[in-house]
Amino acid sequence: MRYTIGRGETGVLSFEPYKSFLLPLWRFRTPSIARSSAAALTQRFHEYLSAGDFVGMDMTRKFLQMGMTRSMRYANHKGGRKYRVVKGEDGDEGEEEKVELERSKGHEGQDEKKEGAAVFREAWERVKAEDGYKSSKEEWLAEKKDWIKSGGELESVKKEESSTTEGDSQRGKAAREKSRVKKEEAIKDEDEEE
Repeated sequence: MRYTIGRGETGVLSFEPYKSFLLPLWRFRTPSIARSSAAALTQRFHEYLSAGDFVGMDMTRKFLQMGMTRSMRYANHKGGRKYRVVKGEDGDEGEEEKVELERSKGHEGQDEKKEGAAVFREAWERVKAEDGYKSSKEEWLAEKKDWIKSGGELESVKKEESSTTEGDSQRGKAAREKSRVKKEEAIKDEDEEE
């Protein structure tokens, strides 16, 4: 019950084991890669739906949403950088501030990124509208509310944080290694397609 739906894509890259299973499927370099990625993520969404796994469904929704937003970031900003860090008036001792960069216009790949964003947006809208997702979300929110009322969240979070074992650490390493290998294979496949 530690999972939170959050706003937008909140937590998409930090909630395991879902992150490790979904991240290798998430790509947006070209429209064809975006289509393949959106299809793979949508398939995984339906697997989670069939299994009654709301957290898996919601994490997949977040990856689809992130595909749309990241594609649009690269469409709006050449190189994908949206912000520039500016140091304060005192040089190194001053506070740093994020300043949004001006949107670029007509840069190479802009139309491709917009097309990729549209692919992800369509898939994202479809999964959000699924009746099974909506009903699972309502049930999950009700369960979490009851669980919090009973004090479950506070106690279990403290216990989980204090009971990290070496075995947990080893499982985490194995999952990261598996994810890294899958990611390298996916990148190799993308490079071969181009």
